[in-house]
Amino acid sequence: MSSSCKGLLAAMRDCLMRSDCVVKDGHKPSECLRNHTNELPEECQSLRRATFECKRGMIDMRNRFRGNVGAQFHYVPDERPSIDSESI
Repeated sequence: MSSSCKGLLAAMRDCLMRSDCVVKDGHKPSECLRNHTNELPEECQSLRRATFECKRGMIDMRNRFRGNVGAQFHYVPDERPSIDSESI
């Protein structure tokens, strides 16, 4: 796959791994994308749509001269501090 969609795919993967569908319900991320899309947070649903548009843009001949829109997205992983059991 082209590198233009890698940032979106990484962001969507991280969003899915943090979603309740995976964490609480114990579903696989692929199962959440296929069967439980309405249960995903709005952020994950937006990233799913953006990833679809990016993949579609890779095969769209009109984008040959303009470039793929997904290449403009740069993902920076969210650095969340871990919660210590002693601080609670």
